[in-house]
Formats: sequence, structure tokens, C-alpha cells
Amino acid sequence: MRIVKRLFQKLSTRLGLFWLLVGLFWIKTIAAYFIDFKLGISGGFEMFVALINPAATTILIFGIALYFKKARFFYPLIFILDVLNTLLLYLNVIYYREFTDFMTISTMTGYSKVNQGLSGSSLALTKPHDVIYWLDIILVLLFVLFKLIKIDKRPLKRKMGFTITSIGALALAFNLTLGEMDRPQLITRTFDRTYIVKYLGLDAFTAYDAAKSQHTKDLRAMATKSELKTVLKFTRNHYAPANPKMEGIAKGRNVIVIHLESFQQFLIDKKVNGKEVTPFLNKLYHSKSTYAFNNFFHQVGQGKTSDAENMLETSTYGLPQGSLFAQLGNDNTFQAAPAILKQNGNYTSAVFHGNVASFWNRNNTYKNMGYQYFFDASYYDVSGDKSTGYGLKDKLLFNDSVKYLENLQQPFYVKYITVTNHFPYTLDSEDEDKNFKTADTDDSVVNNYFETAHYLDQSIKEFYAYLKKAGLLKNSLIMLYGDHYGISDTENQNLAKLLGKNPNDWNDYDNAQMQRVPLMFNIPGEKHGYISHKYGGEIDVLPTLLHLLGVNSKPFVQFGTDLFSSKHDQVVAFRNRDWVSPEYTSVSGTIYSNHTGKVAKLSKQQKQQIAKIKKQVAQELSLSDTLNEQNLLKFYKPKGFKAVNADDYNYSDGLKKAQAIEKQLGKKSTSLLSKDGGKSTTNLYKTNAPEVGHSSTDSNRLKVTNQDANK
Repeated sequence: MRIVKRLFQKLSTRLGLFWLLVGLFWIKTIAAYFIDFKLGISGGFEMFVALINPAATTILIFGIALYFKKARFFYPLIFILDVLNTLLLYLNVIYYREFTDFMTISTMTGYSKVNQGLSGSSLALTKPHDVIYWLDIILVLLFVLFKLIKIDKRPLKRKMGFTITSIGALALAFNLTLGEMDRPQLITRTFDRTYIVKYLGLDAFTAYDAAKSQHTKDLRAMATKSELKTVLKFTRNHYAPANPKMEGIAKGRNVIVIHLESFQQFLIDKKVNGKEVTPFLNKLYHSKSTYAFNNFFHQVGQGKTSDAENMLETSTYGLPQGSLFAQLGNDNTFQAAPAILKQNGNYTSAVFHGNVASFWNRNNTYKNMGYQYFFDASYYDVSGDKSTGYGLKDKLLFNDSVKYLENLQQPFYVKYITVTNHFPYTLDSEDEDKNFKTADTDDSVVNNYFETAHYLDQSIKEFYAYLKKAGLLKNSLIMLYGDHYGISDTENQNLAKLLGKNPNDWNDYDNAQMQRVPLMFNIPGEKHGYISHKYGGEIDVLPTLLHLLGVNSKPFVQFGTDLFSSKHDQVVAFRNRDWVSPEYTSVSGTIYSNHTGKVAKLSKQQKQQIAKIKKQVAQELSLSDTLNEQNLLKFYKPKGFKAVNADDYNYSDGLKKAQAIEKQLGKKSTSLLSKDGGKSTTNLYKTNAPEVGHSSTDSNRLKVTNQDANK
């Protein structure tokens, strides 16, 4: 008892409490490093650096409180600093579990735009051991409340605060020196966010990222037209002309883009318990009216779905940190598919998505892309069990969108963003197909993934049945694509057995190969469809689609190349500068042979080839970043292309606007409703969604505010 009493006496001094909180925060940061984060620590030196790196910034941050003489300022401030720093740590833990990455300043500043997605998954992402991140604060506060740790009213000498700050600064300098010794140009080159955290700590990474974000803003303000020349030189040299056999085969058709949320290629033709997970998509995949790609990769970064959308709409990459939609979407200049097709074929453009318009800042970004309509959550009944954490369920989205789709002038370019197949992959019991029995692994995420993928498949089957009955199918090109991975790298080993692999043999090469997602161009009436083995990525979709529609992509700044072209570039760049090609896979600088799945033994000539690819990948990503971060497209106007004016678009009362245009055109109207003599096609849609019987699906839309939809 005497020892405990003496301990509490020491903790009842300001310095004693300071070092206690520093030590406790160090412990839980180290716990996060080794339990929740995958920092790739190897060797004694890296272990030593990782163990000491939380101390320096924690001393600097908590040391701020030591400059306040009065106890009424010191004690509240040091606890506030502890709580805020713990919150930063814990939010990164939750974020990492979902995105396998760390939160950046752009992610935080765009939190109001993306928090619904994170909060929707946060409960499923919590784990029992998370108590360690908050228990220390609770205990110390209780010690103070019950006066085991007493308030020390004696002010510290002013120089004590300076001394502690100096210790923290020296520790940080020492830490940085060690990092530079092991990883030269750690800060200037920014190899990877993981490296910064591993060598300098999470707080240092956040401060570094804040400085870099400000630097990006400064670059954008000082951008000049001359900087565009290097970008244009690269994209023009990289351009791949259209395949004469494929060019224009879908000219004049409607384009229906179906966004397959979190849908990976391995689901195609996959059977669980002897039954196909996605029987309808399998049928499309093998159809002679479909051109499909089985070596197609997602290339998203932190922006995930929004990154995929950006690449498909613009053929430019997402940002190295954060979401381009959230960070730059308000005022960026785009030359995107909606505007290009409006000016080359008079296409009407619309997005159907049962989430709030502000999610990923879509309500602003879409306007700058030239989308004429955005039918978001405010156009649907999203109450009760009709929605998941990410918006209206897929079967209801397709069903309830008919009344808007049939009013659009043809040809149209429309995009359906599905959400039900989204982490944590949960369905209401009444939504489940009782004839489908999912996998029985030890991982509920893996098991649930097959159920929600099956639900998505059945949703698309119902939508196709409607398109056929309504007469739209024969006049349309339907493009289906997966936006990003569904099963994260941390769960791939639990999936391995279902894929016929030994979990113990699973490695980084396998993780990279798992980033395949589907891409299908279904053109009803075509008879020469096939499954292509070419390598490609989301960056290649726009030039491919434009050429299929008979639109020349060459005048536009695009980093992708036509997948059907003989000049198509088969090197697929990932956002972190890893890459895949038909022969090799590069992960964190390690080169694997695609033939063996093992580390490649390279000849001198092969090493030169790898170096050339590495240089091109770095250049391509860097130029795309320069283009977007500095908004260089504002200096470039392709011949005959009119820049988009976001003020031309207002997404409220979209149905009334479509009906007004239809009335104005009269007999010249090309909408489905007009073609059918004003008779609605909503009765043609048949769905087994149990929620349809619970509510009205007439043309009167339910007004839902962002606040209501977030409840």
C-alpha cells in the first residue's frame, strides 16, 4: 500500500500526470501499430523506430498544457488534448479496417460528405479490444474525481514547458534522422503513407499531410497554361486509335451504366454449395452479345467509389490522398462523359442513386461533369427497412427509378449506383433468397458477401426483364463494372479456401491479383461477343466506350487507352504506384512472375523493361495529379467542345423538368413515355422485393432532407 500511495503522490504533481498520460497514450498507439495497422515492420531497426516514434509528437502535443500556470486551465487542457489525440488514433483504426489506409486531411475536411459511409460501417468495424483506446482516459479521470490523483495548484516554472518542448523536438529530430537513414527521401518522395506512420508516427503523418494539402492549394492558385504542355505530350503519345471492327458498333444507342458495388471478378461463375452466386451476371458474361474482360482491375485510392466514378467519367486518376470528388469536385474543370456525349450525340445524362446527394460531394461534382439530372435519395421513399446504411436497396432503386427513366429524352447516358453489396454485407432476413445458402467460413464478412452479391444479381435480372418489356434493351448498350474490392486484403486468407488456395501460401501477389473486377459491354443484338484476356483498368473505360459509340476520344486529355485497340497499353497502374501487366506484378517494389506467382528472377534485359514500366507508371500518375490538383483543364479547350457551366444544372424537381422538356418537344419527344403514347411503363416492372408491398410507388416522390436520410 505504501508503494501505491507514493505512486499516487507522484502522479498528483503536474509533471507526474503529464508523463502518465504520455506513457498511456504511447502504449495504446503501439497497440494500434501491432494489432490493427499493418505497417510491415521487419528487422530490429524498424522495430526500434516504430516503438519510439509515438513519444516525440505526444510529448510536443501534451506539453502545450505545461505553459498554463493556473490549474483550472492546465487540467482541462491536458485531458482535452489526450481525448482529441485518442479520437484521431481511434478514427484511423476504424478507417484502416475499412480502407486499409490512414485518414488524410482531405478525408477529414470532407468528413461531412463521407461520414455516412464510415458511420454506417463503424459498428460492424468495432472489435472487443477497442476498449484499450479509451479505458486509460476513463480510469485517470476517475482517479482525479475520487481524489486518488489530487489537483496540483502549484504552477510550474515557465522554463519547464520550454524544456519539455525541447525534449519533444529533439526526439522528433532523432526520429526523423533514423527514418531518413533507413528510407532516404522519406518526406520528399512520400513513398507510401504507411512508411510515414511507421517511421514518424500518426501525429507526424497528419501534420505532414496538412502541410502537403496546403501546398496543393498553393499550386492550384499559381497554375499556368504552360504546365499543361507536358500532360498533353504524354496523353497524345499514349493515345490508342479505335479498332476499326469495333468503332461505332453501338452508335446512337442509349448507354446504361450499372455500378456493381464492391463486386470482384472471382464472383463470376463462382459456386457456393453447388449453386451459382450470380447466375444472371454469369449468363451475361458468357453471352455472345457481351464483350467482357477477365483481367480488368480497379485502380481506386482513398476515394474508393468516387475514384472509380472519376476514372470512368474522365479517364484521369483519383488523388494520391483523399477523394477527388470531395476535395476538388466543387470547382474542378472536367471533360467528362456526360458533357462529351451531350455535345457528340445529344445524349441526356442522369444518375440514379438512393443515397443523399452530398455523399462524396456528388451534388457538386456531377454538375461540373455536366450531368443534367441526379435522382438522389430525395426522389425515393428511403424510410424504414427500404434502405441500408448507404441508401435505397438495389431492387427498390431499379424499380422506383422507372418513373424517372421513362421521362428522359433518348438517347440517354444514365448511371445506376447500387449499394446493397456494401460492407458489412448485411441483408434483412426477408430480403434473403431462401434457395441460396451461403458459405460457412469463420468470417461473417466473407459469408455475407456472397449473399449480398446474389441479391445484387437478382436485382439486375429484374431490371433487365423490365428493359426488355419496355423495348429499351434492343436500343441500349449496358455497361456493368465493379468499382473496387469487396473483401479486403486482411480478409483474403479467410477467402482462400473457397478459391482453392492454401491460406498459408497466400501472399502479396495474391492480394494484387484479387483486385480484378468485372467489366462487361452488353450490346443486345450483337453476335460476336467474347471474353477478352487483355489487361486493363478503370482508367481505360472512357476511351473504350466513346469509340464504341463512334466518338473520337483523341481531342480529350485521357490517360487510358481503348481496350479493343491493337495499341492498348496493358500496364495497369495502381494508385500507390504498384502495377500489374500480363507478365509481371509489382507490389511495394517486389516483382512477381504472373506465371509462377513467385518473386521473379530477372535478367538484365528484363530489369531494364521493369525500370521502364516503373518510370511510366510514376509519370502517368504524377501527370494526372498535376492536371487535377492544379486544375489545368481550365486552360485546354478541345475543338468544338464547350466548357461545362455548373450553374446550368439544378437537381431539384428533376421529374418536373423532364416532363416540361417532353411537353415542349411535343411530337418530337423521344422519351419512352412519349413513344408509348403517354402510357407509363411502371406496371411492367416486376420485383420480389418484400418492401414494395409496404409502401406506395406512385409518381409522387417523398421529400427527404440530408438530415432525415442520415438518421
